[in-house]
Amino acid sequence: MSDLVLLRNIQNPEAPEVAVYESTGGYEGLRNVLRGYTPDQVVEAVKSSSLRGRGGAGFPTGLKWSFVPKDSGKPHYLCCNADEGEPGTFKDRILMERDPHQLIEGMVIAAYAIGANTAYLYIRGEYGLSIRRCEQAIAEAYAKGYLGKDILGSGFDLDIHIHKGAGAYICGEETALLESIEGKRGQPKLKPPFPAVAGLYECPTVVNNVETLACLPHLFRRGVEWFTSMGPKDGPGPKLFCFSGHVKKPGVYEAPMGLPLGEMLEVYGGGALSGRFKAAIPGGVSAPMFPENGFDVKMDFSSLAEAGSMLGSAGVIGLDESASIPRVARRITEFFSHESCGKCTPCREGLTWAAKILRRIEAGEGSPGDVEQLEMLCGSIFGKSFCALGDGAAWSLGAALKHFRHEFEALIPAQAQPVQEMRLW
Repeated sequence: MSDLVLLRNIQNPEAPEVAVYESTGGYEGLRNVLRGYTPDQVVEAVKSSSLRGRGGAGFPTGLKWSFVPKDSGKPHYLCCNADEGEPGTFKDRILMERDPHQLIEGMVIAAYAIGANTAYLYIRGEYGLSIRRCEQAIAEAYAKGYLGKDILGSGFDLDIHIHKGAGAYICGEETALLESIEGKRGQPKLKPPFPAVAGLYECPTVVNNVETLACLPHLFRRGVEWFTSMGPKDGPGPKLFCFSGHVKKPGVYEAPMGLPLGEMLEVYGGGALSGRFKAAIPGGVSAPMFPENGFDVKMDFSSLAEAGSMLGSAGVIGLDESASIPRVARRITEFFSHESCGKCTPCREGLTWAAKILRRIEAGEGSPGDVEQLEMLCGSIFGKSFCALGDGAAWSLGAALKHFRHEFEALIPAQAQPVQEMRLW
């Protein structure tokens, strides 16, 4: 446990208390920032660290902060995305439940860097314990002078408000999240303008993930050189991985990025529940799966992108030999179809039809041409939907069809009659 960074307090039941957090170096990073850094210097340090967002897209954090205009004349806002609706992902929940002050400290550092005096912590409503722990941590931070007016005598003010989500996956998309905070229907907005320019209440806003913000206290307590010594050069720092599915040891693990997928499934996941692995999803269900012969891919941002998938939220889902890939694809597609906000036609209609076809195939009622129809639907959705929900759904389904086409075709009766070609528009 001594080598752990983000999970260093994970086994201590008293870790959520501010005194315990302070005893392990908590809020030292914030003190260093407020005593020795200007906001611009904080941004430059984060840029130098090459910290990339841990929520899915992997965008450089310091670069995102640098887009916030300095002379807009409007208030600036920080929003922490703790919605965590991606199936197979539960790392942010662990951080909030077991070590919430780590997140609060990171939020204060980020808010100071972008000149925000108000921050919102958007937590999915189902995370009851996370909400209670964060409420307690925020109250303790106010009492200790880490929040409120004139934080640690620096002249910097910050208030943090918790906003509870209502179980909508789409609110994990940053602009839909901001719409939800404003009391509107959670739907994505057209970009540009990006939130850094016109976000919450049309003011400059930065949206960061829980794990991303939790990295900041360690970065400013131990230094940029220490941070960049871990993992690949284009995406260093501590990283959390979630293991679920057909693995013997499901859970959240802290590991260096860049290890092969197959090695991680064995070392951290404990191996396959039954026989051997057939496939694995590397980054939550939006990430395209790999068959077992592709497990040599390295688990970092660049390597997975080059291999045609993504690290995403690092939700690793193992699928052993007992798994039916058509069933897996059907369940994932149904999830995305259900969670579609309905704003754009490719996502709303395309995923509905894809789910219908997959249900028909799985029930043994498929027809010749169904697999081709699914491939056509993937092409009609990917790159044409309003936000990344449609892209992720089509990308995921497309990978299942690419690597396991034979399993889909095996479920279609040989004597079945082809259906009339479907046109969406």
